[in-house]
Amino acid sequence: MKSDFLLAITQLSAEKNLPKEVILQAVESALVSAYKKDSLTGGQNISVKINSSTGEVKVHAQKVVTETVSDPRQEISLADAHRIQNGIQLGDTVQMEVISRSAGRIAAQTAKQVVLQRLKEAERDAIYVEFVGREGDVISGIVQRIEPRQVFIDLGRTEAVLPDTEQVRGERYRIGQRLKLYLLEASRTGKGPQVVVSRSHPNLLRRLFELEIPEIHNGVVEVKAIAWEAGNRGKVAVAARQQGVDPVGCCVGQRGIRIQNIVSELGGIKLDVVQWHPTPATFVANALSPAQVSSVKVDAETKTATVIVPDRQLSLAIGKEGQNARLAAKLTGWRIDIKSASAAQAEKAEAAKAEVTVQEAAPVVEAEKILAEAAAGEAQMTPPPTLEPQVVYPVAEAVPVVGATKAGVAEAEPAVELVEEVFFEEEKPSKEKAQIRFAEDLSVARGIIPEGKTKKAKKKAHRARQGYEDYPSE
Repeated sequence: MKSDFLLAITQLSAEKNLPKEVILQAVESALVSAYKKDSLTGGQNISVKINSSTGEVKVHAQKVVTETVSDPRQEISLADAHRIQNGIQLGDTVQMEVISRSAGRIAAQTAKQVVLQRLKEAERDAIYVEFVGREGDVISGIVQRIEPRQVFIDLGRTEAVLPDTEQVRGERYRIGQRLKLYLLEASRTGKGPQVVVSRSHPNLLRRLFELEIPEIHNGVVEVKAIAWEAGNRGKVAVAARQQGVDPVGCCVGQRGIRIQNIVSELGGIKLDVVQWHPTPATFVANALSPAQVSSVKVDAETKTATVIVPDRQLSLAIGKEGQNARLAAKLTGWRIDIKSASAAQAEKAEAAKAEVTVQEAAPVVEAEKILAEAAAGEAQMTPPPTLEPQVVYPVAEAVPVVGATKAGVAEAEPAVELVEEVFFEEEKPSKEKAQIRFAEDLSVARGIIPEGKTKKAKKKAHRARQGYEDYPSE
């Protein structure tokens, strides 16, 4: 009988995935409730202890030692207490073992309800402890049911809620579909633990990179920044911590197998992996990939980057509805202004023309000032200096000067340059054999001889050169 009891405890512990001690505590609490409803032990302070190795059940009743016993269920005389334990004094508490017997139907039903309730509470606590320590991780679940505002995901031991705000726009879910989700929060409620998951959190992309790419999981490659528009497109900046490691190649994998697994899990979005660089100008140029960049001019004071791209690369750099430029700005943290090469040259030409106009107008303004002073009598008229025309060429970059005085610029010190411009070489087209794209190219490649190059035409030309009149040359 005792072996069957321990076997049942072990089986219940395995089914509920709870420790054996938790099951024993639940059974002890249930037996206490049952014995309190029994006619023999009812009204007493009962405690039950189960031996985990033998399965023996012992029931004790706690009573207070008094001189005069008024309530035998709660009190005991000093003489009777000395028979149980020596050295007992008045006011002490004595535990008396009570002979246990089979409980009645009502007591057994009460014990069953208490056991189920305690096991349910213990299971809820275990689930909460399990998921509260995994916040920020990627978990896998199966879509169980779909409602208008939320989707319920089966995680095995409990259900998770995917609210409408954490879903990907345009993504369709079906019952039985397995998804990878980002665990946002685990909280306790009156109905048990509530687990909230997300499919649009940026850290979901970071965790998927850690799962699919061993170099990121081991720390050889580091994810520096992520910019992601859920369900559409994303950019990831990576850097290598070990010399000689290609971070972009590690993420893409052989024939793109690694990045393809991540893209498939996210619903087939477009994903760009770029190399992070400590220089802001180079990082901005990499972030605008796949567009080619001619030059980048960064202003550290306003944190603005002016990017010059070839005319044919302007639409690619901006992207559809400005998406590529917007994601690059999020990735780098810089405000990006993209201009085509022709527009930049036109601006430089206008700036140079305006500067020349200002220099030509300077002598006229100086002469008018001197004449005004002479007419007002404020200063003695002096012959105007001879002003030679000057030719000013546009300067690419102006270096500010700090500390200049009226005496001259001998005491001036150069200031820190806040504007930096980096130029990038344009990639030359490869000299590889052009691919066949049109039907006429395909026909020539398959051996269709152009007109005038057939054997018959060549034979006619040869006989005409030999003087035969039956095959005149055309």
